Amino acid sequence: MKQTLHYKQQGSGADIILIHGLLGSLENLNMVAKGLIDNYRVTNIDVRNHGLSFHNNSMNYQELAQDVVDLMAELKIERAHILGHSMGGKIAMQLALEYNEKVEKLIVADIAPVAYPPHHNHIIEGLKSIDVENISSRKDADIQLAKYVDEVGVRQFLLRNLVPKDGKLTFKCNLDYIENSYPQIMEGYQGTQKFTGETLFIKGGNSSYITAEHRNIINQLFTNSRAKIIQGAGHWLHAEKTTAFNKILTDFLAN
Repeated sequence: MKQTLHYKQQGSGADIILIHGLLGSLENLNMVAKGLIDNYRVTNIDVRNHGLSFHNNSMNYQELAQDVVDLMAELKIERAHILGHSMGGKIAMQLALEYNEKVEKLIVADIAPVAYPPHHNHIIEGLKSIDVENISSRKDADIQLAKYVDEVGVRQFLLRNLVPKDGKLTFKCNLDYIENSYPQIMEGYQGTQKFTGETLFIKGGNSSYITAEHRNIINQLFTNSRAKIIQGAGHWLHAEKTTAFNKILTDFLAN
């Protein structure tokens, strides 16, 4: 039997699917969902190996996009707006490029369809170093993770993956599978398709994930795309500048 992704659905209207980034969960885009539920039916998903979704020791983007397609079939969603952040943006792009008939408008938050050099190794190493057998709180975990990750906000985000189970804290994401699949996650788009639907790239002004060098490949693959920059925001633009992000998003969807 085919496994389908864990999701949360709220609101009513045209469908929009929200896809979170690496080491996140559907909760990460709650502030975006809140800005949409009055006018849209919003489906937040947990990507495989994340949140409460199933675990699998492979995470190439064909598989990750197929997971979303399978969930759409289960929920009887024929066509939807798709929004993805970071890794979720790559999944959203793969979906639009390979299953363009299923995508109405595409919104990509702070990522390009290109390969990136590895830059999460210290984070994965830090998470795996946490002695879950001998900690009693996220505060204990934070002290251990601080040896690997300086930024308090990043640690708080990562430690949302620790949840109580049977009187202990345990990771709800599958760190081993994510680590094994990390080279796949860093890959760029491998295919030859184009997406002609309306596409919006939203970039954090302080982020280097989308650069001028990416413009050509973006325009080649997404022939009807435009871009917006949120000044003063980094890679976590939807969390850092929620009001600005949601305004850009709702204006794009409405017009």
